[in-house]
Amino acid sequence: MDLFAHAWTALREAVAALSDQDFDRPSGCTGWLVRDLVCHLVIDAQDVLITLVTPAETEPTRDAVTYWTVSGTPPTGDDPLDALTVRLAAAYQDPGLLTFHLDDVGSAAGRAARLADPDLRVSTCGEVLTAGDYLSAYVLEWTLHHLDLVMHLPDAAGPPPEGLARSRDLVERISGAPFPASFSDEDVLLVATGRRAPTDAERSELGELAAALPLVLG
Repeated sequence: MDLFAHAWTALREAVAALSDQDFDRPSGCTGWLVRDLVCHLVIDAQDVLITLVTPAETEPTRDAVTYWTVSGTPPTGDDPLDALTVRLAAAYQDPGLLTFHLDDVGSAAGRAARLADPDLRVSTCGEVLTAGDYLSAYVLEWTLHHLDLVMHLPDAAGPPPEGLARSRDLVERISGAPFPASFSDEDVLLVATGRRAPTDAERSELGELAAALPLVLG
């Protein structure tokens, strides 16, 4: 629960530090500018709020690892929901309004997470998880999108090391295999999810695992 708050706070602080010009730069998400990614974060924060107030009575069907669906097909940016996000982001016009909305809804999501009972069963997308597992899964969401945010902003602060380490652990459990110890946590996340291609040396180290990549998480 604390790691969720730490990763989410760091991501929101990175957004708050952006200049207006930064919002027009590309992000690490295919087809999205930084402003589109920030708009997606607003939607993510709304999803967190909705899920934490949607209790379930049945046994959990997913945990922090199985929460994720895995595809081998990288996004193209043409998905209807992706396109809707771009239109919503453009409607803000002033980046300050987008930042304000993220801070407003994001702060509420952070408070809701701190108040949540980790054993509470919640429902999302037809599945049931404990609140603790749901928020743990979102550490990976925040960390990956923090990397997306700063991919073309070399002076921006990246995700905290604790979030990177936890996210690596989740990715390795999702993939069913550890990545080479020579890979940094950031490199594992970028290569595993297809955010960058492995170098020839990295591919050699990955061995059979290379054939299973990328892990496109949804």
